[in-house]
This record gives sequence, structure tokens and C-alpha cells, in this order.
Amino acid sequence: MKNLQFEYGHGLMNASLPDNTDVFIPGVTVPDPPCIPEEKLEEAYLQSIRNPIGMPPLSELAHKGSKVTIVFPDIVKGGLQPTSHRKMSIRIILNELYKAGVEKKDVLLICSNGLHPKNKIPQLRAILGEELFNEFWYTGQIINHDSEDKEHMVDCGYTDRGDPVFLNRYVHDCDLPILIGHTQGNPYGGYSGGYKHCATGLNHWTSIASHHVPQVMHRQDFTPVSGHSLMRTKFDEIGMKQEEHMGKKYFCCDAVLDTQSRQIEINSGYAAEMQPLSWHMADKRTYVPFAEEKYDIMVFGMPQEFHYGNGMGTNPIMMMQALSAQVIRHKRVMKENCVIICSSICNGYFHDELWPYLRECYDMFQHDYMNVLTDMNRYGEYFATNEEYIRKYRFCNAFHPFHGFSMMSCGQIAEMNTSAIYIVGAQEPGYARGMGLKTRATFEEALQDAMRKYTGPNPRILALPQTFKLSAVHLMLKDQVYDGTNGCARPEAYVK
Repeated sequence: MKNLQFEYGHGLMNASLPDNTDVFIPGVTVPDPPCIPEEKLEEAYLQSIRNPIGMPPLSELAHKGSKVTIVFPDIVKGGLQPTSHRKMSIRIILNELYKAGVEKKDVLLICSNGLHPKNKIPQLRAILGEELFNEFWYTGQIINHDSEDKEHMVDCGYTDRGDPVFLNRYVHDCDLPILIGHTQGNPYGGYSGGYKHCATGLNHWTSIASHHVPQVMHRQDFTPVSGHSLMRTKFDEIGMKQEEHMGKKYFCCDAVLDTQSRQIEINSGYAAEMQPLSWHMADKRTYVPFAEEKYDIMVFGMPQEFHYGNGMGTNPIMMMQALSAQVIRHKRVMKENCVIICSSICNGYFHDELWPYLRECYDMFQHDYMNVLTDMNRYGEYFATNEEYIRKYRFCNAFHPFHGFSMMSCGQIAEMNTSAIYIVGAQEPGYARGMGLKTRATFEEALQDAMRKYTGPNPRILALPQTFKLSAVHLMLKDQVYDGTNGCARPEAYVK
């Protein structure tokens, strides 16, 4: 037997799995492409920023008197090390702007938190580093996006498809909007960065409700993850509509990152042209040909705190999103009747301060003919306009209430693509059972039950230690070639 350890609460849980279990650890089992050495990072940034793709350099776009916004993502992605993409790119861009005559007083740093919680001061300090934080915070030049601040949101109209588009007014009205993004694997549309950054991070919930919903997320082009899904197409259309309404292009600086959030490649310029080019290198790191054949069982563990925050691995609705994210990433190597076995402390900790509405959502899901998570979707606007939940988003560092409905739309994908999901080690197993999950005390008990009921005595097993602790990949079969389409039509073929 193979003795492995999987994330569980704030620690680990042991599992004895058959010797023929395949184990995949991002960046270890299959090495990432080489990252740029630290001593060459500044040179790489200057080369990219001074030679942007599809638009003039900053030296031509900016001048004395130019009002500039630099938009950076929140703490969910991108690393916090001294040489992180955010810290290095912002400093080098500032130097280029100052050389062009821009004055410091005309620069505003904006975190594109979208429907995520507004950053607290320690988070902003960690994201930007002491130097940038001290330079801009005390003069009021670092802010969080507030999608419910009506005075500082601009209605940009509709895309040709009919999706509503809004934009942060500080970005809309400035002379030069700059986006700092990460070309890092993401189950929502393939990669972060590019137009995904502004379409979700600087927008209003009604626009996000045009793509983070079942009719988009439950399509064949969404699972397994695809860079040419309807969702990704909508991101592009919304970002381009923002540019059209502003009358200017975003200047993007995106980095392809490895498992440790180190820079593999840096790409700058016009998102419509830069984004597809950046994906060539990102594909090599992210879409990994690995499996000899498809798996019957996928095994991993869920810590209490990851990705969206403390409590994600214990809040039952967020647990479903996390389970589904693994399905979206790895569906190419899963059999149709695949079983998931996942450890979670599942102790009933909702973290109500961070997700103040999800306990109410969970309770509603237990009643009134709610059979699958998408039955809850009709309540999206009801929750999204709840003034108390909005106040907690605006002033108490909570998620926006519509964010929970995007999580539920995602959460059903796990059930749609598996024959059973076992949660092992739950301290309050009723919460897992309330989401339609099976519960067992140990990995070994769950494995025995799955072999008896679903897979037979000799299942092919994929173990994914650290899958929520490291920057994930999207696994494929060894002979599989990723073309980005899932066999579906290219974006231009979608009917509007």
C-alpha cells in the first residue's frame, strides 16, 4: 500500500491506498517550464513593458498631467514573495510613468476585488509590499473596488450579446488604465488575467450574473476547463465593451506563473492581442498530459483555509465549489462514473463574517423542493439586493451576496460528473450529507465502499496531495492534444 497524507483542517489525514495509485503534485510530478531567474526579472519586465503587443509603450501613452490607474488583483492569486508579479510590475511601471512626466499625485492604485471582500490593511500591505504600501496608502492613493458604490460606477451599456457592462469610474475616467494580471490556471475560463481581470474585478454583480450562472457554467464547453468557452468569450466581450465606452485600451502587464507563483514569462500590451499569445506558454505549464488512462477514483484533501479564505474547506457550499473546481480541471482524466474521496474537517464553521449569507442559503437548500443546487438560482437577485448583506460587503470585508450564487452554479458540476462523492473525517457530517455527499470516517472505509458499489475491486486511482495548496494544473491523457475547444464551436460561431 502507499501511505499518503492529505489536507484536513489545519493539519493532515493519513490514507493507505493501493500501490498502483497514481500521484500527481503540481510542479513536482511534471516539472514546470523554467522560471525567469530573479536577477533577470527586472530586465524581462523592462523588455516587455517597453515593447508592448498591439499598442504604444507607456513612454508614448503617458505625459505630465496624465491621470493613471494601476489595477491589481486581490490576494487569491499571484504570490506574496518580494519578487511577486504585482510588486515588481507596479514598481517598474511607476518608474516608466515618472520618466514620462507623470506625477505621483496623479496615480491611483486600485484592487480589482470585484465581488470578493475588500482587502484589510494587512492584506494590502502583503500584496503590495511595505515600500509601495507606505508610499501610496497614507496619501489615500490605494483603494478597493466597490461594485455597490453607485457614485463611482459607470454604466457602459450592453455587449452585442445583450450582457450588461459596468466599470469602476476611477478607471473609466482616467487617462491611462493599467491592468496587472496573472496568466495562471483557473477553472473559470482557463486563465486569470487579460479581460477576465476587468470583466469580473471592476464590474457590478448584474454583469457577472451574465456568465457566472448555470446556463453558462453547465455547458459542454465549460467542463473540462476551456479557454474558448462561452464564459471566456463573455469576459472578452465585456472587457472590450468597457474599452469602447472609455475610448481607450487597457495597458495590460500579465505574467505566466509557475507552481510557486514565479514568473515564467511576462507579456504586456493590448489584451485582445496579448492574451492569446500569453496562453501559448501558459498552456505548456497548465495543460499537462499525464494519465495513461482515465481514473475511477480521484482522492484529495481539503484544508480549512485556502483560495477564498478561512472556512472555505468547512463551509458546505464553498466545499461544493472546491470539489467542482477539481472536476472542471481534471475531467479529461476522469471516467464518466468517477468517484471522489475527499477529506474535510467539515465542522460547521461557515465563517459568517466572510460569507454572511451562506448559512441562510444552506438552510433554504434543505427545504421547499430544493433538489439540486441550481434550484436555488431563482433567489440570486433576492440575495444580491439584500441591503444588509450589501452593507457587509461594502463596510465589513465580506463577500458580495451574489458571489455565493456563482459558487452554487459551480458547485453542482461535481454532482453532474461523478457517481458519488465521499467526505471523510467530517466532525459534523450532517452538513456534508445536506449537500448530497456521502460520509465515512476514513479514506480506507470510503474506498472499500466505493469499490463495492461503484468501481469494482481494481479501480484506477488518482491521488492529488496539496491540490489546494499549490497552483493547480489541468490534467490530460498522455496522448491528448489540447486545442482549447472541448470539441465545441469557436467563440465566433456562438449564436448571439
